[in-house]
Amino acid sequence: MSQARIPSVGPARIVRRGLIMSVVGLVGLAAVYVLALGYTPVEARQGLAQKIFYLHVPSAWSALLAFSLVGIASALYLWLHDQRLDRFAAASAEVGVAFSLVMLTTGPIWAKPIWGTWWTWDARLTLTLFLFFLFIGYLALRAAVHDRAERARFSAVVGILGMLLVPFIHLSVYLFRTLHPQPIVLKPSEPSLPPEMLRTLLVATVVFTLLYLGLVTTRYGLALADDAREEAHDSA
Repeated sequence: MSQARIPSVGPARIVRRGLIMSVVGLVGLAAVYVLALGYTPVEARQGLAQKIFYLHVPSAWSALLAFSLVGIASALYLWLHDQRLDRFAAASAEVGVAFSLVMLTTGPIWAKPIWGTWWTWDARLTLTLFLFFLFIGYLALRAAVHDRAERARFSAVVGILGMLLVPFIHLSVYLFRTLHPQPIVLKPSEPSLPPEMLRTLLVATVVFTLLYLGLVTTRYGLALADDAREEAHDSA
């Protein structure tokens, strides 16, 4: 399929935009924890340990958002064969793995005082860990295959498979008996959180989404610069 040639923004400008958004996101993250520790009430049963909620849940949201967008971009790449889609999918996968690491680190820290164990092989935890390793494999595949077209095509298949796993992670608490509680925000009825906690969670989610956008934009710009250098080297 032929592609229309669209004027592209320079890699340096893209990286600059991404860095600005990332810095704003990091400042916002500090503000979230000032809000969480100073102005959000302490949960009656879990105490101060529940404050990890405002880091764990938004990082999980950002990771699953990143992996979902990898799958969508991958499917579009197989249809349109637009290199920009493959470049975005790779950037989103890298950022998603980073957010997954935050999610898988903060989860056990929160679980130990509440559940009495660092880890349990319930459905949601197992599926999340499997998704993390699947995208570690995705990145390893991209590093191992040097032909650009083959790398994009093979990676797209893995990215789509990863995206298909995302809804099962969300629904796992309905389908299986798990230690994880059922959703308290993303559910058919109204959220179950008190207004102060819900406000802090929504602010944290916006901040993490901005941080995701900043990191992906930065990584995309760096990948664009690498591709430009590679093309210049090949033409020389």
